[in-house]
Amino acid sequence: MKILFLGDVMGRAGRAAVRDNLPRLRDEWRLDFVVVNGENASNGMGLSGDHAKLILDAGADCVTLGDHAFDQKDMMQFIQSEPRVIRPINYAHGDVPGKGFRVFEARGGRKILVAQALGQVFMKRPYDDPFSAVDQVLRSHPRGGMVQASIIDIHCEATSEKMGMGHFCDGRASLVVGTHTHVPTADTQILPGGTAFQADAGMCGDYNSVIGMEKTEPMRRFVSGMPKSRFTPALGEATLSGVYVETDDRTGQATRIEMVRQGGRLSQSGP
Repeated sequence: MKILFLGDVMGRAGRAAVRDNLPRLRDEWRLDFVVVNGENASNGMGLSGDHAKLILDAGADCVTLGDHAFDQKDMMQFIQSEPRVIRPINYAHGDVPGKGFRVFEARGGRKILVAQALGQVFMKRPYDDPFSAVDQVLRSHPRGGMVQASIIDIHCEATSEKMGMGHFCDGRASLVVGTHTHVPTADTQILPGGTAFQADAGMCGDYNSVIGMEKTEPMRRFVSGMPKSRFTPALGEATLSGVYVETDDRTGQATRIEMVRQGGRLSQSGP
């Protein structure tokens, strides 16, 4: 399969970049399956139902969320009726709306697992153990068996925790990719067990910013320690950031991985 994973969509600029470019990329790269992390798409704070529809209509097969999963209150209801939106598997105990993983049908009837987990290191809330949650899902959905490919979105601050998840899943997942920090890492690789890995996919947003936010207020707080106004997403031309992966249907192993940067300010890359 040919798979595209795009990192955190950031505000209006990120939504516009996905809307304007993803349909073209699906055709040009002959993509079989697309995952987009959309948790900052609505003014940098969560994802609304309308904006989730925009991302799905642009060509995403699955939208993952994160620690801001339910900042937009209508997502509590929307996720119940839209199974293509995935929230973190270890978000909370009890009756949480939505699902943390799902098996999708890709082009040609092939099965692909998508799961998301929240990390624990430097995160504001003590989320449940992501490793045991992911382990349970991968054990019950072996790649090359029940599913032809599997994707793990590990949403957390620490690159060390993301790397740990990559090695933990090596030989069992097709792709482990980090989200949340909005900066693409340069460690794109295929691990020894055939799992593609990148510690952070980066964001789909304006990089003339502070991780997607207009620069003035974050810089004021860094310099003076005093807030003056709310953070607002930067509105310049966005770069689509993510990772492109090819997998072997028989084994579920990754056979190719490439960094993706399309449009905007960053140096361009792709398959």
